[in-house]
Amino acid sequence: NDSATYGNVYGALYNWYTVETGKLCPQGWHVSTDSEWVVLSDYLGGANVAGGKLKEKGLIHWLNPNSKATNETGFTALPGGNRTFEGIFSNQGYYGYWWTSTESTATNALNRYMFYNNGNIIGFSHLKKYGFSVRCISTNNFKY
Repeated sequence: NDSATYGNVYGALYNWYTVETGKLCPQGWHVSTDSEWVVLSDYLGGANVAGGKLKEKGLIHWLNPNSKATNETGFTALPGGNRTFEGIFSNQGYYGYWWTSTESTATNALNRYMFYNNGNIIGFSHLKKYGFSVRCISTNNFKY
């Protein structure tokens, strides 16, 4: 709830219902599916190392130790944390969460997250009411 302090660095946090509208990304782009995150992770060497290759290096935004962060991809994943369905902001500096556009149940959808103390990228299912970051990818240029 402090966009002046956090918005310019971390961007906005969206619930999955907003993701589902298909209106978050510019024309020709879309919020990544879970399958697209898997392709990215596999391409980078697997889930145990992909997060480190995506995370911003250093301790400006990530908490110490920001393990295995190289940002060799230029993705510059930041730990924007999350917003709970109760409206509580948490985990900034610890976690970066990104929605996928993939629903898992009537109340949950899939997301990917990275943590400050390892190089993993982890898939999980959270309540659609949670607020997470999103990444848009080009619909026209994405190749498997």
